[in-house]
Amino acid sequence: MENLQGLTPQNQNPSAEEESKRKVAEDEMRRDMMATILDSAARERLSRIALVSPERSQQVESIIMRMAQSGQLRGRVSEQQLIDLLDQMEDARSKTTAKTTIVYQRRRDFDDDDF
Repeated sequence: MENLQGLTPQNQNPSAEEESKRKVAEDEMRRDMMATILDSAARERLSRIALVSPERSQQVESIIMRMAQSGQLRGRVSEQQLIDLLDQMEDARSKTTAKTTIVYQRRRDFDDDDF
C-alpha cells in the first residue's frame, strides 16, 4: 500500500501562488509575441481596444497568434491589416447574430392631433 501512495503525486492541485506565477508568465510571453508580430501603430490600436473591450482584444490576440503559428503572416502586422482583421471579425459576428431592430409603439391619446 505504501508503494502505491509513493507513486501518486503529492501536489496534484497547484497552489494559488503557482497558478498566479504561471498566469503572469503566460501574459508576459503573450505580450512579447505581440510585440514581435505587431508594428508599433497596430500594438497601440490593440491596447486602446483592450481598454474598451478586453474580451475583444483577447480574441484578436489569439487570432493573430494562431495566424503567426500557422505561418499565415508574412512579416509584421500593420495597423491597416489589424483594422481589416477587426472588420472581418465584425462582419462574421453580424452574420451570426440577428440584426436588432427597435420598433416604437406610441400610445394614441384622445388629445392627439393625428385625427
